[in-house]
Amino acid sequence: MTGERPESRATLDGLDRLEARLGHLLRTGVMSAAACLGIGLIAWMVAEGPLSRAILTIGLVILMVTPLLRVIVSLVAYARMRDWFFVTTTVLVFVMLLLAWLLRP
Repeated sequence: MTGERPESRATLDGLDRLEARLGHLLRTGVMSAAACLGIGLIAWMVAEGPLSRAILTIGLVILMVTPLLRVIVSLVAYARMRDWFFVTTTVLVFVMLLLAWLLRP
């Protein structure tokens, strides 16, 4: 007997799934951004134009949105687990990210 309560094991399983989802999300976001930036850079070196700029911009946007998506996925997961401390913390992080993005010079 491990002495764990059933609800604590369920919480640990939920955290394991959350970590796996977040890892996949971050890998996908970074790899997508890197692919767009690489393709855009090659296109820019071959023939600078609006297409290469658009691909580079898409890569940068993906790179900037990835952390925001991570916070949103975390918020939903913590709400489903009814972990209100982490819901509150994640909401505060989300608000700070939005403010930093909106108040940039």
